Amino acid sequence: MSTDTKEAPAKEAPPLASLVLAGDQQTEAVAITDFIFMARDISNAYLVTTSDGDVLVNTGFMDNAERNKKLLAPHRTGPLRWIFLTQAHADHYGGVPAFLEQGTKIGAGARFSETWNFFDDLGPFLERRSRQLWASTIKRGDDAPKPPKVVPDVGVADSQTIEVGGRSFELIATPGGESLDSICVWLPRERVVFTGNLFGPVFLAMPNLNTTRGDKPRLVVNYLASLERVRALGAELLITGHGDPIRGADTIRAALDKMHGAVTFINEQTIAGMNAGKDVHTLMREINLPEELQIGEFHGTVPWAVKAIWHEYAGWFYYDSTTSLYGVPRSSVDSDLAELAGGPSKLAERAQQKVAAGKPLEAIHLLDVALGAEPGNRAALEAKKAALQALLAESGGTNLSEVMWLRSEMAAADTGLGTAA
Repeated sequence: MSTDTKEAPAKEAPPLASLVLAGDQQTEAVAITDFIFMARDISNAYLVTTSDGDVLVNTGFMDNAERNKKLLAPHRTGPLRWIFLTQAHADHYGGVPAFLEQGTKIGAGARFSETWNFFDDLGPFLERRSRQLWASTIKRGDDAPKPPKVVPDVGVADSQTIEVGGRSFELIATPGGESLDSICVWLPRERVVFTGNLFGPVFLAMPNLNTTRGDKPRLVVNYLASLERVRALGAELLITGHGDPIRGADTIRAALDKMHGAVTFINEQTIAGMNAGKDVHTLMREINLPEELQIGEFHGTVPWAVKAIWHEYAGWFYYDSTTSLYGVPRSSVDSDLAELAGGPSKLAERAQQKVAAGKPLEAIHLLDVALGAEPGNRAALEAKKAALQALLAESGGTNLSEVMWLRSEMAAADTGLGTAA
């Protein structure tokens, strides 16, 4: 690991941050075809026109519902017959109340309500975690609207075709991407598929099988099966939840093949490592994609996928310490460890040496003990900030969750330094 502790430029946004903010300056809808129009948002809203009224695929976030409605209004051709929701994340369905008309029906995955209830039940917990990662990217006031309750008229467990004005819309269950209720919307005659965030918020990238924010784990076997199902369609236009569409059957097929190959490789290497007796942390360090399977790591990463797959197969107990079976954490002996080391400042001194040697993660381990014993220790806070800066520089600034976590931890260190004696 590099010894360079220079922080990545503060204004350099990870690709995902740029995508979710792309709609802020949009003044008119993007015409993808002569019958599909896009309003950019945290997750995009898509209008599909037919000879007998309109269809929406996702509506965007509740904060931007009126903006999205205004952007799409010039392209409306008749009553809104259906809204198809690719997943029960608020950035996909939040605008439903603003768009609903008399007679509009809603189609979604069979587990949409289950997923909605999960986020509602754990709302305060997940909101705190999301705010720590996203607050500096997505600005929301104290009076920001809450996610609306949406109850679909149709819930699809496998597939269902709905005809509207000469167009067939096949709703296909594709769990395993960003939610367990995920569906894709396939227009077979037009060879167009809307995949939502099945393949993540950035296309041709590692899936995030278990997010840092928290969510029900997505199984790698389901992800691969869903990818295979979309690949078999032979789409000529693939429209995701974020960013621009992917055009051309050969281009789409090549991208899906590469993602399938990359995730299959990681899955197989994780299983092989487990069978060889290697622990999860060793595998997180050792498993890397070969050059021909390299894909982006903007939302998920290879080490995170390894850890999620390990948990999928083996659960939470690593067989590494008896203490993990019980409710007494290592932090309960931080004061003892710090005392034996000669105090928190001694640990901070050793941590600074680790940072200088290009080992910021080892430094963080030491500083967790030092700050557990004395949360306001200035030397430990300074060392922690230096370690975090080194990690941010090493990260390359591409993965949004990683970048936002490191920056939030640096901000916390700055706050502590501002109040430290």
